[in-house]
Amino acid sequence: MNHDNLILLLFSLLLFGGMSENAMAHGPSQYILVNLHRHELTREGLLDIKQKIAGPKNRNIQVGVSMIYSYLQIPKDNTVAEERFLQQLKDDLALIRELELPILVQLDGEQWWNARSDLWNWWDPLKPNYDPQNAANVEWTHWGPEHAIKIAWRNWGRQLRVLPPPNLMSPAYITAWEEKMEKIVPIILDWEQSLPEDQKYLFVGIKVGWESSIGVNAWYYPNGNDLLDQPETDDPQTGLDAQRLPDRGVQTIGYAAVKTAGIREHGQISESDLAEVARRHLENLSKKAAQLGVPRERLFTHAAGWKAEELLYNAAVNRYSCPGWSFYDHAPDPPKDQGVQRALKLSDAPYWAVTEWLLFHDNQSQWTSSLTNALAPPQCRYVCIFNWNSIKDHPTIHEAINNVCKGR
Repeated sequence: MNHDNLILLLFSLLLFGGMSENAMAHGPSQYILVNLHRHELTREGLLDIKQKIAGPKNRNIQVGVSMIYSYLQIPKDNTVAEERFLQQLKDDLALIRELELPILVQLDGEQWWNARSDLWNWWDPLKPNYDPQNAANVEWTHWGPEHAIKIAWRNWGRQLRVLPPPNLMSPAYITAWEEKMEKIVPIILDWEQSLPEDQKYLFVGIKVGWESSIGVNAWYYPNGNDLLDQPETDDPQTGLDAQRLPDRGVQTIGYAAVKTAGIREHGQISESDLAEVARRHLENLSKKAAQLGVPRERLFTHAAGWKAEELLYNAAVNRYSCPGWSFYDHAPDPPKDQGVQRALKLSDAPYWAVTEWLLFHDNQSQWTSSLTNALAPPQCRYVCIFNWNSIKDHPTIHEAINNVCKGR
């Protein structure tokens, strides 16, 4: 670590309530986390996890949870809904402290933003907050707002319709997520500061982004706007061809963000254009969190790559945070993902993370070896399994997790 980075690290520790290296040393060096759905973060749900996979708190590898908070699911200027959201976060953290299960807090403002029609409704005067100018806040299929999209598709187990994805570089969109982070992050940091030294380990960190990219988790079929008022059963079912860049086998989008960012405003969009937008987006999120006081070793990004060694892997890396990626094809041995290895060579962060991971079977020996492989590099801070409901009824997987935590 060079002198400037050492100074920055020490300063961030001071900002973070005086967290010392000694305090860090008394906690686990790594974590195995399970991601929860909203209804699972209850006393009963957490006790179930503790009973099945969470061993003694003095283990070097500690079991914990992650929870996603989609802050753009709060309607604009709805103080009641916002207060309810923030109180839920406080209640969750209080329960985490009481039951002593470490937590990673994921802040999402890109996959789900249904409540913010004030940002996305540019086309329907019968819905709230209609404003044609909102076309600047969603993605386009060409170089002007007349090419704004009204609908997109996602496949997380099955294809479903979703809202048009945000223009990640839109000033109005950026202001929206900044306003929410300014209220959410201090609550998390205040909670961490309230923890006694022997419970500091309960705060794994904050994660920003969620497979940040353009045209993958919200893609657009050619002439998709024409399908909006047609039965969903008539939608195309071809899905993506992730190996084709930049269109992923459907319709290229990203023109709004690329133009707003000043990357280019004519010609054909390239793979590097879209990767650069994702990189800037994750850097913006990370910089804001850092300004609010989150130290680098507690701040993680979430990127992904769908084609081997595509440029998008690099988007996870910035000077404010630790990089993280999804691992599915490379779940058996995450360090063998060459796109990740290339990106890690660009990073001087103290950690990186296997921030979304799952094996699609319950073979105990393979789970044990795969988790061991993932955690083998000491700089890997955690593995996060998506999701708890995928494994909670599989005792062979529970045994594998316990074996890894016990070092067997």
